[in-house]
Amino acid sequence: MNDQKPNKGPNARHNSANSSANSQTETSERPKVRFVTIDEETDGQRIDNFLLKTLKGVPKSMIYRLLRKGEIRVNKKRIKPEYKLQTEDIVRICPIRVSEEAAPVSTSLKKVSSLEQNIIFEDDSLIVINKPTGMAVHGGSGLSFGLIEALRALRPKAKMLELVHRLDRDTSGCLVVAKKRSALRNLHEQLRHKNVQKFYHALVKGHWSAKLTRVTEGLRKNDLKSGERVVVVDNVNGKESETRYRVLKHYEGCTLVRAFPVTGRTHQIRVHCQVSGHPIGCDAKYGAEDFTALMNKQGLKRLFLHAASIEFTHPKTEERVKFEAPYDDALTAILKKQTVKTY
Repeated sequence: MNDQKPNKGPNARHNSANSSANSQTETSERPKVRFVTIDEETDGQRIDNFLLKTLKGVPKSMIYRLLRKGEIRVNKKRIKPEYKLQTEDIVRICPIRVSEEAAPVSTSLKKVSSLEQNIIFEDDSLIVINKPTGMAVHGGSGLSFGLIEALRALRPKAKMLELVHRLDRDTSGCLVVAKKRSALRNLHEQLRHKNVQKFYHALVKGHWSAKLTRVTEGLRKNDLKSGERVVVVDNVNGKESETRYRVLKHYEGCTLVRAFPVTGRTHQIRVHCQVSGHPIGCDAKYGAEDFTALMNKQGLKRLFLHAASIEFTHPKTEERVKFEAPYDDALTAILKKQTVKTY
């Protein structure tokens, strides 16, 4: 957001150069208090998400601590992280030194430039892209950039590009990116009310019974000492979860299934497949060693989980739209090597 409105804070005259949410990183001079006036494009965004975007390089833990201590205020009042900003709100940001801006993503990199051909649909409200496997949706945790940073490099004139939802790094398929704050709010609302339908395809171990159409095991996140996060089945303390399944094709020793996650828990489809006795092919966290070894031998080196389609109401036209993402070469090749099982 580029704020063009006059600041209303007590030190506005001393900080007018710092009033923009996209103000330059202060590395060569002493940080100052900043006052940011919220415009219509940011209306409805949570304060914590706004700060994470505005204060590039500041750890999330520090942002929450500053909010808790009242170092960051809205309209001179303390607010909680879940507070939703409104047009004309005045955000006071305490003096804080942020890190140097990361080097811009080069569009000459093959994995960046090739994303253009992965775009399934684009208009002035959103982009639907077939995310390649192995690419995280955003940078961080040792990654210099992810898909969203790459798209911003490819669309330098876009006022905003924000992820509507996420996919695991190793999962491919349909991913929606909003180009307007209004579209982002609309699609998030549809997600909350379960008006978005996402269907995934997975190649799993063994014979999946056509009668197994629903898995409802509760899921709980578990952080290991190594820092790795895994999800475990916990029907007592875990969150309620539901995935609906349909068999697409039976093969010798494996099954291609369609999964529809009613809820959107972390690693939900992968864990629900595992707990059902049918882990997904080449799943490094929840897979079966023998099945993964077989898939590797046949040439598959990636997780066989693909967001095959997504359906929602277009935020601008209000028409119901559905987009489909084709398999990549690796998924297509491994299915051709399977022997169809008939009954």
